Amino acid sequence: MTDNQATAASAQVTNGPRREVLIVLPGLLLALIIAMLDQLVVSTALPRIVGDLHGLNHLSWVVTAYILASTVTTPLYGKLGDQYGRKRWLMIAIVVFLIGSALSGLSTSMNMLIAFRALQGLGAGGLMVGAIATIGDMVSPRERGQYMGYMMAAMTLAMIAGPLVGGAITDSWGWRWIFYINMPIGGAALIYLFLTLHLPRKVIKHTIDYLGAVVIAIGATSIVLLTTWGGTQYGWTSWQILGLGAISILAIGAFFLVEGRAAEPMMPLHVFKVRNFSLASAMSALLGFAMLGAMTFLPLYQQTAQHASPTVSGLLLIPMMLGATTTSLISGMVTSRTGRYKILPVIGGVIMTLGIWLLTHLDAHTTRWESALCFVVLGIGMGFLMQITSLIVQNSVGPNDMGVASSARAFFQQIGGSIGVALFGAIFIRRLNEAMAARLPGVHLGSSDGSFDPVKINNLPAVIKDAAFYAIGHAIDGVFWWTIPATVGVFILALCLKEVPLRGRSDGPPAAEQQPEPELAVGA
Repeated sequence: MTDNQATAASAQVTNGPRREVLIVLPGLLLALIIAMLDQLVVSTALPRIVGDLHGLNHLSWVVTAYILASTVTTPLYGKLGDQYGRKRWLMIAIVVFLIGSALSGLSTSMNMLIAFRALQGLGAGGLMVGAIATIGDMVSPRERGQYMGYMMAAMTLAMIAGPLVGGAITDSWGWRWIFYINMPIGGAALIYLFLTLHLPRKVIKHTIDYLGAVVIAIGATSIVLLTTWGGTQYGWTSWQILGLGAISILAIGAFFLVEGRAAEPMMPLHVFKVRNFSLASAMSALLGFAMLGAMTFLPLYQQTAQHASPTVSGLLLIPMMLGATTTSLISGMVTSRTGRYKILPVIGGVIMTLGIWLLTHLDAHTTRWESALCFVVLGIGMGFLMQITSLIVQNSVGPNDMGVASSARAFFQQIGGSIGVALFGAIFIRRLNEAMAARLPGVHLGSSDGSFDPVKINNLPAVIKDAAFYAIGHAIDGVFWWTIPATVGVFILALCLKEVPLRGRSDGPPAAEQQPEPELAVGA
């Protein structure tokens, strides 16, 4: 074969898949966008939701129920997608998500909203892992950096637009419409993927590890409940908390026992023998803990201590999202061109720690420009970390474990976020009440009459209002101080990564695998 013939043949191999991916990509990006929008839109509207439905003490559960449900179903979606077809389960996830969105908008109490947010989360568990794993099936790890850059740009666009859209909708139409807006976007993604996504079909009998899914669900739920209730609703030595601790330990032990014996485990233990996979999974958990856990409470601070409306609150978060967008695109270009990535999460861990430390200085007197500078620094650090962990785990396993690897990374990030939201919610409420008791004994915020509504707080008498702003600043500082160990942990784990070259299209499984894995033909 001549050089020209070889070049032409190579172009055919590359351009074919590239054209297919570019056709499908808009639908996958829409699926990612609705998953990202939902978390961020809701965070901006949370203060108004709490004021309307009366339940500051349940605030964290509006977020936790969604994240927990998506967390426990993420591995299931990854495995079902591997075995029965990525397209089918991605579309099922979108339908469930849209039903949950509609019902959440119709909620008339905090308990109803929490329940329907959990239903929404059951669908959300398959959105992100389905989209990322589909890209993983269609392109090689070396080429994946470019497409991950596109996906990260879409996610960051949602991150930028989410708080702003959530604030604008809450101000103009009311908080219920932040759920209804998912309907046209999700419907468009559903129709588009149905028409354009065509993957090779492979018919084969499989055994779904339902017992493993149940064990994971029990373990994740008990851990989140423990961190939510411990030290607040129940004492740390109460039988409820000790019982949850025992269930958590038993569930972790049962996980290793069940997954070690399952014919087709939900989360195969052999992938954890790969050093980079385990490190990147741990990084994802700490990243979720830091990001979702701490950022959930920023709108509360902005809409009270900084006197921002929901719309302005969304605008104030844009510097962070712009910082994340810039560095995520840069990191995608670097990995695509060089095939190297280790330095990126190391830099990200350092910068993110600096950003979190700066946020520990927020108080009632912090200007919006000062907080914007802190947000930019935090966003730059996040951008170096958010997509690179996906790339590392996918490059660490063979093709037939691609869906499992993607879902495992998402699982660990979301379980970290669930624990973070629950733990930081407890810390926030405790420090808030302590600060109020120190300033104005007998005066409480967040009572059942909805007094924590930012509008009501801003209309309180000056003495009470000043004490409330001080208490909120004190509470948010405590949240960020507890976030620092997680970001330091990300940095330490990144230092331990091994620089394994990213595979090209014709390359086999990573050298870290003990045995070569057969190629996977994913069902439609």
